[in-house]
Amino acid sequence: MRRIERYIVPKLKTSKTAMKRFESTGTGKIRRGNTGMNHLKMAKCAAAKRRLSMKSSVSKGEAKVIRKMVPNV
Repeated sequence: MRRIERYIVPKLKTSKTAMKRFESTGTGKIRRGNTGMNHLKMAKCAAAKRRLSMKSSVSKGEAKVIRKMVPNV
């Protein structure tokens, strides 16, 4: 009898740092937090702080890379 060899696909490892930084929406888009909200908040106006506290969407090119880092998002 001839033995059939199988190719085993390696497991995809999730990047834990990327998992903490990005989230997925219900439609499948990836969202990220904005920079500039860690310090020096006194110098920023209220509108800027409000705008920076919201999540932003990620471009299509970046989304491809992020999906490889976080395959289960």
